[in-house]
Amino acid sequence: MSPMHPRLHAVLTEPRVSPAPSRTWRDWAVIAALALAIVVEGTFRPDLPWRVGCVVVVLALLPTLLWRRTAPLAMVVIAFGCTTAAPFVLPGDPCQLFTASFLVLLVYALFRWGSGREAVLGSFFVVAKVTAAGLVGSVDGGELVAGFAVMFAAATLGVAIRFRAASRLRELDRVKLLERERLARDLHDTVAHHVSAMAIRAQAGIAASATQPGAAVEALHTIEAEASRALAEMRAMVRVLRRNEPADLAPNPQVADIGRLAGQFRSGPAVDVELRGDLGDLPPTVGSALYRLAQESVTNARRHARHATRIEVSVAADDTSVRLRVSDDGEAAAARPTGPPGFGLVGMKERADLLGGTCEAGPDPDRGWTVTAVLPREGVGA
Repeated sequence: MSPMHPRLHAVLTEPRVSPAPSRTWRDWAVIAALALAIVVEGTFRPDLPWRVGCVVVVLALLPTLLWRRTAPLAMVVIAFGCTTAAPFVLPGDPCQLFTASFLVLLVYALFRWGSGREAVLGSFFVVAKVTAAGLVGSVDGGELVAGFAVMFAAATLGVAIRFRAASRLRELDRVKLLERERLARDLHDTVAHHVSAMAIRAQAGIAASATQPGAAVEALHTIEAEASRALAEMRAMVRVLRRNEPADLAPNPQVADIGRLAGQFRSGPAVDVELRGDLGDLPPTVGSALYRLAQESVTNARRHARHATRIEVSVAADDTSVRLRVSDDGEAAAARPTGPPGFGLVGMKERADLLGGTCEAGPDPDRGWTVTAVLPREGVGA
């Protein structure tokens, strides 16, 4: 038995898109609107050969739209199977109703949400329906070609949107993993810095213990060995995370370094920074995260805020949390798109979420754009 062609095998093994969107009020609105249109067409269209039967059959198939995402193959089999057999057992073809064109949505859903095997099986029912319409004479040659073209276009659109969405999901996952890597680097650098200091102090204790031998010497040797081992393990881990880049034990930027953003740019909108509250004892991971969020927000504002003259950065701390707010005065008409969030914003939200906080961004009522992040003082999410 010859092996299956690789491309055919890839199609047949393509899994379903999961999770499929749940049913919403829009689906019921579409059903109601189509039902009304079917009844109106069946009532006033004069050339229907079997008016009542056509309307009843099409109305009976209308609920298939409600399950088109969760059971696309079953809905295609029901709808196209019934409409394929109908012309042979009924006086008329229900698909002569113009409103029966909603069946195209089932074809789109089959290729958008179904598995590869389901798409192949469902295609046979679609082809059978269009072919049967030509055999019984309900459509002429030109309409038959147009029917195949419409079904092919619906399938192509479903495949295109499916793989575009999959590509975006992969990119979002890559951005989230990159942000996790950056946070791991920050955690490593902070801990490694303190472990290095512990190892140095242990060595100094060993040197000073010449006059106090015994248990103190043994304890200091243990501290030195454990610290050196932990530092070696963390260095090995960070080399993997950084794709073989050498580890940097220098401290990461902290909250106090946010003030440097005010004088970092020589052109463009002015950046004003205000720090309020007790920010001196924040954990290094929280301080570093606040700096990264502020830096990314200022960069985005300078890049996207059209005709902005001022960017305000404020950090306020209380007993339980630290709040970062970055806003600009760019034109309201030039606000960033309100569609899916960009990859930079996804990374910012991921970093805040990892530390147990939140990060939100959106346009202001009058003009400009604001990013707000709230992190717990202790970074409990980390």
